[in-house]
Amino acid sequence: MTLAIVLVILAVVSLVVILRLAVSRSLQISAGPGPAGQIQPLDVAAFRNLASPDEDTFLRRRLPSAEFRRVRRERLRAMSAYVQVAGRNAAVLVRLGQTALRSDNTITSEAAHQLVDQALLLRRNCAFALIRIHLALALPLVNDAAAPILRGYEQLSGCALLLTRLQNPAAPVRISAN
Repeated sequence: MTLAIVLVILAVVSLVVILRLAVSRSLQISAGPGPAGQIQPLDVAAFRNLASPDEDTFLRRRLPSAEFRRVRRERLRAMSAYVQVAGRNAAVLVRLGQTALRSDNTITSEAAHQLVDQALLLRRNCAFALIRIHLALALPLVNDAAAPILRGYEQLSGCALLLTRLQNPAAPVRISAN
């Protein structure tokens, strides 16, 4: 009996992982007007608030148990949306950086290489964070999946700003709302 329960739990977890990997494919970008036009600014301060373990602790202390679980699920869904936007923006910046890699200017080429590396790392972290967030929705786990996304997104923002200033000082690309 316990073996059957364990197998069912493992099957459900495996299904969630497979579904999350399929959803992470949605982080891919579609061909559109231009890479800079596809970037959706992200409110980093709001994202940081959602990801804050201190805020979670505060809510846990202040709210009744059932209300806390409902609010936490809403916060996790919002966090998932922020992570998806960060992943899509990283995909756009990979394309932008790959285009700039062909530059004859070594400084621009190095900035593009750094941007592509940071963006690819962030995309991978976004896929894993989405899995962890959705597992936290199903199971009462402590969720710190967004912390690496926040750090990576801030670094990526700096790399994108540097590269676009090198390429076109008049129109730098901003990937965060604040």
